[in-house]
Amino acid sequence: MPQATLHYIADPLCGWCYAAAPLVRAAREVAGLDVVFHGGGMMAGPNAQPVTPQLRNYVMPHDHRIAALTGQPFGDAYFEGLLRDGTAVFDSAPPTAAVLAAEALAGRGLDMFAALQRAHYVDGKRIADRDVLIDIAAGAANATDPASLGLDREAFANAFDAQDATSLMQHFRDSRAWLARVGGSGFPTFALEIGGQTERLEPGRYLGQPDAWRDALRERLLAAQTTASAQGGAGALPQCGPDGCAR
Repeated sequence: MPQATLHYIADPLCGWCYAAAPLVRAAREVAGLDVVFHGGGMMAGPNAQPVTPQLRNYVMPHDHRIAALTGQPFGDAYFEGLLRDGTAVFDSAPPTAAVLAAEALAGRGLDMFAALQRAHYVDGKRIADRDVLIDIAAGAANATDPASLGLDREAFANAFDAQDATSLMQHFRDSRAWLARVGGSGFPTFALEIGGQTERLEPGRYLGQPDAWRDALRERLLAAQTTASAQGGAGALPQCGPDGCAR
């Protein structure tokens, strides 16, 4: 069977990436398919933003739409806590560094990404803070808490600190290059690579339907066994732009 990789270009502060989180979980259940994360740096560097009433009023309509479309949970700690915390900053760089650190340390980057999304949107945690990121990574692993990874605290802290600004900015540049390569316009973007051929997918019609998405990916991989190609999906997925969430 040809090598199959689902490239996932996303950002931990992208609401529509959170909408697509069940699709990522479903894709990871497809045998023979590797899912690779590319962090886009949507709110990194000069695009980092302090939490303000304007930011709260901007993101909340999108959050409510995401909840209605997908059933993804949003917690009061996020709506009434984090989004009212004027001392908090939305910065994509530290949580992306945490994802890369978890991947480098234990191959758990996608698990960390999912944990960060839950910590942000449900628990209202400040995922730009180093201590918070270390706590999330070192949380006691158990079957009932999807936000727990159980990584060694010191080892993760060292791996996180190793993600220096230069290497992180290079990762963002590489991710933007991937976005341009596959013709993506924002986050999330999914691109399926099979046998050296890469095609951007449009999974908008699968929002809230992860089982159907999983089945569609399996069918594409099955077809690739004999044709070494895949048929395109349909349905535009609402996205966050490279420098901010969908308007």
